[in-house]
Amino acid sequence: MTGTGSSLKAVGFLLLAVLINSLQNIAVKWIGGNYSIFEMLTFRSLVALPLTLLFFRLEGGRGLPFTRQPKREIVRGAFLFLSYATYMMGLVALPLADVESIRFSGPLMITLLSVRLLGEKVELPRWLALVVGFLGVLLIVKPGSTAFNLGSVFILVSIFFYALTVILTRKLQTTDSSPTMAFYGALVYVGAIFIFAPLAAAVGAIPHAAPSLAFLFHAWSVPTPLDLLVMCGLGLVWAGWMYFVTRAYSAAPASVVAPFEYASLPINILWGLVLWHSFPAWSTLAGAALTLLSGLFILYRGQRQGKIEGPEPIKVSG
Repeated sequence: MTGTGSSLKAVGFLLLAVLINSLQNIAVKWIGGNYSIFEMLTFRSLVALPLTLLFFRLEGGRGLPFTRQPKREIVRGAFLFLSYATYMMGLVALPLADVESIRFSGPLMITLLSVRLLGEKVELPRWLALVVGFLGVLLIVKPGSTAFNLGSVFILVSIFFYALTVILTRKLQTTDSSPTMAFYGALVYVGAIFIFAPLAAAVGAIPHAAPSLAFLFHAWSVPTPLDLLVMCGLGLVWAGWMYFVTRAYSAAPASVVAPFEYASLPINILWGLVLWHSFPAWSTLAGAALTLLSGLFILYRGQRQGKIEGPEPIKVSG
């Protein structure tokens, strides 16, 4: 296949992955207010864990995945768990477009933490891009205004833990394959649920709590057959996303594929219009534009220097 043909195929796989992943957002917003976040995470993780073994087998692995860096795998899994849990908490409280717009700050956070934790050098143009990107985040979040929503804080916390995950992934990828990291990430999910779920249950429901906190402390209940199917489907969505992202980043360089991650915004705007009849505020769109442009600039500068400053989804899956 020609280079152009491979690139088009890779972009198609990536867009399909983004579309599949948007189904997760719909599912969490649709039923998230009726169940505990830990209940949803339990069913999601119980489906995802055996799928990681399937991926391991498909790459030629035998037995159980083995790691030479178990402590880092556990810490990475904990960061993934905290990132996904806080993401879900923000998702139940915010419009889909706002969530995706704030998530655009992921490459900015990764760049900042890479400077602090990895000692990477960032030249002046990328510092300016970081400033512009975070101004965009402020436009979306609107701290101190009446439009401020606590859910945006949880999305930012989610991005912070995601960035830490990416940095740990860079250290782990020299010894551990993507399926191995996915397996240990899913295993830590299950362990974290057993630790945090009883603590949340001990606190109990908080009257008149913000949607994000109500989701965290919601009592467990027997799901309807359809809702149970949706919760288990979150694990299948993760598997589909991981498969197509793998195909995308295997078929073309990350510098070609990564910018199309930003297609998540129009897709989620469309879902918001169709399902909830909501359209993002102009301040959200303006903030998203600033954050998107700064992220693309950082990606471009990283590509010119021989490294991509941005998410590498298949390597951080868990």
